[in-house]
Amino acid sequence: MTACLSVITIPAFAELVIVINPQNDIKSMTASQVAQYFLGGSVQFTPIEQANGSPIRLEFYKKVLEKEPPQVQAIWARIVFTGKGKPPRELKTSDEIKKAIRENVNAIGYIEKTAVDDSVKVIASIP
Repeated sequence: MTACLSVITIPAFAELVIVINPQNDIKSMTASQVAQYFLGGSVQFTPIEQANGSPIRLEFYKKVLEKEPPQVQAIWARIVFTGKGKPPRELKTSDEIKKAIRENVNAIGYIEKTAVDDSVKVIASIP
């Protein structure tokens, strides 16, 4: 009898990019600067998240925030509990994120590099 192993693969993104509204004056950011907005450390930008559990969100947490999802949830639970902020808005697709960024000059989000078009400006690339 032969055993059959099934392998579940999560698509690896060749590159994800941090994007903002093209009308915003910021030219570039480091990953640690980006992390501030997604961890409640700064309110200059309004962060917009990818869907909970999506492969791109997990990749972003690992490479930019350097945290696991439960760690990020705990950080935001404390911030919300103390009344110092609310977690990033969550959208389902990169197209929805681009639309939200187009509508808010102070929004910041992350999408696949292949989804970039002239509706957003790339300020960081995360290999």
